[in-house]
Amino acid sequence: MNLTPGTTGYQEMIVGPDDSATRYGSGLIDVFATPAMIGLMEKTAQLSVQNHLPEGYITLGTEISITHIKATRVGMKVFCDSVLEAVEGKKLLFRVTARDEKGLIGEGTHRRTIVDAQRFLDKLNE
Repeated sequence: MNLTPGTTGYQEMIVGPDDSATRYGSGLIDVFATPAMIGLMEKTAQLSVQNHLPEGYITLGTEISITHIKATRVGMKVFCDSVLEAVEGKKLLFRVTARDEKGLIGEGTHRRTIVDAQRFLDKLNE
């Protein structure tokens, strides 16, 4: 496994109706939902390290601490960045940020843990 602090990730998306707070049930206005933003942040971090893991291993999100700073309209583009800040055995700490076409909309930290996917599923099914 070759994970080192400084590994970065990047994803972008256009906010659609399915990404809105009204669809998620987390709000009453058609703006980018906080849960959708968090999902994008987790995806960005996960994808940034997946190719560095041994075959059969994945990462699972275990903690997220995010501030949603500003609303984003449906139809706008959102850009997400992740930076791997620390590696402690199988535990990973990321800094994540999200921006729309007008600037910063969210930021915070995200923790993931490396697991053997099959062992995880076997334990889950016991």
